[in-house]
Amino acid sequence: MSTTQSERLRELLEPLVRSQGLDLEEIAVDSVGRKRVLRVVVDSDEGADLDAVADVSRALSAKLDETDMMGQAEYTLEVGTPGAERALTEHRHYRRAVDRLVKFQLHDGGGELVARILTVDDDGLDLEVPGVKGRKATTRRLAFDEIDRARVQVEFNRKDKKDMKEEEEA
Repeated sequence: MSTTQSERLRELLEPLVRSQGLDLEEIAVDSVGRKRVLRVVVDSDEGADLDAVADVSRALSAKLDETDMMGQAEYTLEVGTPGAERALTEHRHYRRAVDRLVKFQLHDGGGELVARILTVDDDGLDLEVPGVKGRKATTRRLAFDEIDRARVQVEFNRKDKKDMKEEEEA
């Protein structure tokens, strides 16, 4: 998809997504054989449930139908939320990842760091770095300008706060 088409699609769709209480995270047009697929990724601080995704999908579909933004060729509209291992590229992504485990690639040969985001402010992050081989976890401050890339990690065996509270009460 050309940058110009991407920008035009964003200009057309972003106000509509925002009116639904969501953020437009990503737009991509991919060719699949002779068909094209317009993928739109939305999210919010509270997350986007299936009803919200369905509502915004209907609104976007109607808006696209009344314009010729996608041309006359057939296309499929797919609206969804970011995946479990989403890349963190905006300040709001870091806020939404509080209490999640994240793998950071640091600038200037700083290597990798896997840590849990505790808090986020305008300048950076407070992290909990897991202990290794029975050692206690430590805290660390990481400025945004130290981060080259960051991606949320999937945790299969971590109990959420609700589960831990129920165990303490039992």
